Amino acid sequence: MTTKCLRVLVLVCSTRPNALGHTVGQWLTQTLTPSAERLGVDLVPMAIGDLGLPFLDEEEHPSSGVHQHEHTRRWSRIVDGADGFVLVTPEYNYGMPATLKNALDYLGPEWAFKPVGFVSYGHTSAGTRAVQHAKQVVTTLRLVPLGATVALRITEVVQGDRFAPATRHADAAQNLLEELAQLARALRPMREREHPSSVTGPLPGSYARRLAPDDAPHVTVLQRCCWTEEALANNTLALPALHETPTDVRSWLADWHTTGLWQDGRLLGMVRTRRTGTDLHIGRLAVAPDLRGLGLGRWLLHQAETAGEECLRIVLSTGAASQRNLALYQRQGYAPLPDTHQDGTVDLAKSVAAHT
Repeated sequence: MTTKCLRVLVLVCSTRPNALGHTVGQWLTQTLTPSAERLGVDLVPMAIGDLGLPFLDEEEHPSSGVHQHEHTRRWSRIVDGADGFVLVTPEYNYGMPATLKNALDYLGPEWAFKPVGFVSYGHTSAGTRAVQHAKQVVTTLRLVPLGATVALRITEVVQGDRFAPATRHADAAQNLLEELAQLARALRPMREREHPSSVTGPLPGSYARRLAPDDAPHVTVLQRCCWTEEALANNTLALPALHETPTDVRSWLADWHTTGLWQDGRLLGMVRTRRTGTDLHIGRLAVAPDLRGLGLGRWLLHQAETAGEECLRIVLSTGAASQRNLALYQRQGYAPLPDTHQDGTVDLAKSVAAHT
């Protein structure tokens, strides 16, 4: 799975002045910070009261993803960018606060396939009835509630003016974060596949998305698998893809538009594009060796070519002795350019008109 740090929103749900929620949220964040670093989790404290959300005032249904108001668009960006949530909630009259219900109701697809944990507080039930109420709502939104919870009985954790949860509460918080991190990583392929920016891939359950610098470890492994064959075919080890470190890959992932094809957390293939003047350059077209012959290379190439609509020609290169690659590109309308580079690579090109 990806090494990308998980972004977890710690959301204080009460908006009452001087309510206990902010104190609980601060204790929780401070308690979990050491283990969060170990688990690769970035904790983001936030309070519903700071979001400026009125009662739901959008005309379009939340499932449409169409948001008219800036407060909704901001909330959408925050939730969409999170990998999981910890809701710090009191219990009001056997249920969750109306502020939490309202915040949940504002959005739809942004919540899907993300884990949510609960830290509740209250009197007789320690807020657990609010959690049960909230679970009916979050599961409808395709959020995945954790089994681990933290329940704070106010008479036990508040001593005079001092907030002092017991060791068992801190242990419960640690268990919650560990379960959340595990589930967030397991659910990541589902989140990515269902994201509006993803494209359905050619294999069942596969999808394509733009690769980011945090995907560098996956790209490094794929490159070394694929370019070993290139090295043998061209009788040279002087291929950059064989020697690049994850740091090198991170650098060029920030500059190139790179599409990765994924399935169940595995990077199956990739291709990158960049415009130079009126040319669209395509490079690093790679498919995992055990999946060749299934049309994945052609599919990725066609995805890359769609970026060349405003260019005059599309240019790519391969080893002069890479017969499999040359045959693929020529079948797709590419013609070799006259000169072979000193490193043994040859350029091929076709006009955009030929592509369209």
